[in-house]
Amino acid sequence: MTLVDQNLPADCRALSWPDRRSWLRRFRRAVAAHGRDLARVIAEEVGKTESEAYVSEVLPLVASIRWHEACAGSILSTRPAWGRPGWLVGRTVTLQRVPLGRVLIIATWNYPAGLLGIQLLQAIAAGNQVTVKPSERSPESQRLLVRLAASCGLPDGWIELADASRSEGERLVASAAFDKVIFTGGSGTGLAVARMCADSLTPSVLELSGRDSALVLSDADPALAARRLWLAFTMNAGQTCMAPRRALVDRSVYRAFLDAMAPLAAGARPVRLVDASEAQRCTTLVREALALGARSLSGVAEAASDGWMRPIVAVDCPAHAPLVHGEHFGPVMAVVPVDGLQEAMQIHRRIAHVLATSVFTRSARQLQRNEAFVQSLGSSVVTFNECVTPTGHPGVSIAGRGESGWGASRGEAGLLELTRPLSVSRTASWTPDAEPPPPRMLGMLDRMVRWWHGARSPGRLEHPARPVIDGTTVESPVTAGKEQHG
Repeated sequence: MTLVDQNLPADCRALSWPDRRSWLRRFRRAVAAHGRDLARVIAEEVGKTESEAYVSEVLPLVASIRWHEACAGSILSTRPAWGRPGWLVGRTVTLQRVPLGRVLIIATWNYPAGLLGIQLLQAIAAGNQVTVKPSERSPESQRLLVRLAASCGLPDGWIELADASRSEGERLVASAAFDKVIFTGGSGTGLAVARMCADSLTPSVLELSGRDSALVLSDADPALAARRLWLAFTMNAGQTCMAPRRALVDRSVYRAFLDAMAPLAAGARPVRLVDASEAQRCTTLVREALALGARSLSGVAEAASDGWMRPIVAVDCPAHAPLVHGEHFGPVMAVVPVDGLQEAMQIHRRIAHVLATSVFTRSARQLQRNEAFVQSLGSSVVTFNECVTPTGHPGVSIAGRGESGWGASRGEAGLLELTRPLSVSRTASWTPDAEPPPPRMLGMLDRMVRWWHGARSPGRLEHPARPVIDGTTVESPVTAGKEQHG
């Protein structure tokens, strides 16, 4: 009996990719079968309508599951390390992505099935065992989702469901029992999670809120921009991390933009936020902006009551108004007139929270190809002539920067985040030992390397480089000695 015929140790057990793909297919069918039930529970818990819950959560989730069925195997597949140098003859190297082990997901409430579902399916598609701590604000919908996932053919204990309390989340993170922690939520709590993870050197993914901008450029279609910005910042009662908090509108289209937005603001109906104190915060920031010279586009700015508030567009906002900074999580948008793209970028770059930036322009194709411009926006997602909706593509990854967190979720980058790289090499028995060459061969080896790489003879090094630290040139011992004895 050979070694490969013997039983492997128990700790070598893993779910094969065919097993995981079969689970994904069953999970997709289960979510599709119970989609209305899931949407109904979401609506009862967080206040969105059943149709909005179905469209914004169930549909993107089943699309993501199907995408992972088709693409995850290729993304995670073992491949050879190409480009082997000649001095590694007789050695082959393969590169693998392997599971981390155990993953803790601390779920959020604003998209209880959509966000948790994708994080959960990615953790399992990558081969990990998972513990889910539901949000205390949406426990029933998330318990239903986890039960569906666990019923689709995973080994016992592969998915564990923890209590939804905040204290349970703290206990789980402090236990240091996980190979990665995924947290979605506010920056304050995210910072606390990061500190607890640091104590045990547990890596984390923090998907924290954005405070994003929409740039309406001089050649934009103002009516299109107004419609799509309205939909983006009012969806889910404004409780969307990637929704725009401010619109920076070029003065040349400012009046037309306001004319198109006005009837939408005037006809807005009150919505209820999950957190009543956040609704109060939104209206307080609006009042402060009005005191600084802004005005409500609808002509009214009603105070919040028991979490209910009417969506508000605060126009003519001074750039320094706290509302423009975006420290709110509700259906309020600050509109700032700007003189050109440069001023818009200056305001945009003041904000440390960046997830998704929207740009409205008729030159979208040209600007999209301008890598310097797209990268300068600082976001992991840039949308032209649209907000939020394109991020529903299963291949799109979200990766916060600055105070919006770190790590990636969703898409290819999110899947790889839940694995670790492993390189495996095999050396043929006939290869020589990897010993340094004898001194007499070093010159020949050096000439061969220079010939192969097209390098000239270095000649004599007369002036060693002098490092610069904090603007001061630091003398090397060789240079200093020459100057002292020169």
